[in-house]
Amino acid sequence: MTMTPIHMAHHGHGLGAIGLVIGNHIGSMYLPSLVTGVLVDKVGRTAMAIAAGVTLLLAGLLAAFASSDSILVLIIALSLLGVGWNFGLISGTAQVVDSTASSQRAKTQGTVDVFIALAGASGGAMSGMIVANTSYTILSLAGGGLSLLLIPVVIWSRRKGKRREESDV
Repeated sequence: MTMTPIHMAHHGHGLGAIGLVIGNHIGSMYLPSLVTGVLVDKVGRTAMAIAAGVTLLLAGLLAAFASSDSILVLIIALSLLGVGWNFGLISGTAQVVDSTASSQRAKTQGTVDVFIALAGASGGAMSGMIVANTSYTILSLAGGGLSLLLIPVVIWSRRKGKRREESDV
């Protein structure tokens, strides 16, 4: 998200086009929340976290291979990025709630929120360094590839949690 406006400006797009892409991205981050919460409850936390990883991968691939003059493809890529973020945030938050005692929940969630904000700020700063030293394509591919790490981590953590629950019984 942080490098797309720079990438677009570098390829001659004006502020109107950049605003359209980023506006769609931000809308995609927050507007699906009502539906995502229901999906997380009905489909499951793990399935939605996996959906987040896949959606983020698709966003990265689409952004990486988008033609520099295609605003529509960038809108779709950045919208997928927003939806993937939404899926990950809502399913992750639900997993945090599920795995904490009610007496520790607020403190734990606050700590997680701080780490999310720090990760976002660090990612924004690092994305500039990556693009400056490589390209927007490499950044997009790296982001998409990193999102795949989400899938085995979520599966591993859920299995570990189930084993812990079984040993407590």
